[in-house]
Amino acid sequence: MEQLVHNFFNFEILSQAWPLLLAGFWMTVKLTLVVVPLGLAGGLVVALASTSRRRLVRWLVVIYVDFFRAFPPLVLLMFIAFGLPFLGFDPGAFIAVALSFLLNTSSYYGEIFRAGIESITRGQHEAARSTGLSVPQTMVYVVLPQAVKNVVPDLVSNTLEVIKLTSLASVVALPELLYAARQAQSLTYNATPIIAAGIIYLVCLWPLVRLLSRFEHRQIALH
Repeated sequence: MEQLVHNFFNFEILSQAWPLLLAGFWMTVKLTLVVVPLGLAGGLVVALASTSRRRLVRWLVVIYVDFFRAFPPLVLLMFIAFGLPFLGFDPGAFIAVALSFLLNTSSYYGEIFRAGIESITRGQHEAARSTGLSVPQTMVYVVLPQAVKNVVPDLVSNTLEVIKLTSLASVVALPELLYAARQAQSLTYNATPIIAAGIIYLVCLWPLVRLLSRFEHRQIALH
């Protein structure tokens, strides 16, 4: 038991590693504030494109969504971070992570938004059009608000996964929380910083988990 505490819950090691962990935490927050809105915006564009009347556009969306949902995000990140410099474009670690997450998460968010849009009956589209609203106005003022409301639990659930995926940024040496914890571990030869990083993730994501649970229970009650 003493060895377990010394190697995994060592408060002396934690106090030494805390400044490094705190810097990594703020980088994770910064990364999250960039990649989540980018993914949501990209997903909304993908979903709207999937409703296009042009068959070519719809097929391009299908190819985009299928490809990036099937392609491993870690491989995508490594290709953008380490492959693009050979083409004369070096995005840097932060931009590489943001770009790879935009491509990956927009495909998932796009499918969620598309499901929400398709859940709105054709009758509501026609009723909105009969009041004089244009097609874009119908989508913005009538369809999208209801569609988003219908898929809020799925959006929250996917956002949880996106936040946890930000730990992949450590592969390209972006000093986010996991990278900082691994650095601290290598300096102290102790696993306490890794455990501390895990607890930080748990504390930060727990409110989102509870929020998701409330949404799910509310939907069950409504049905």
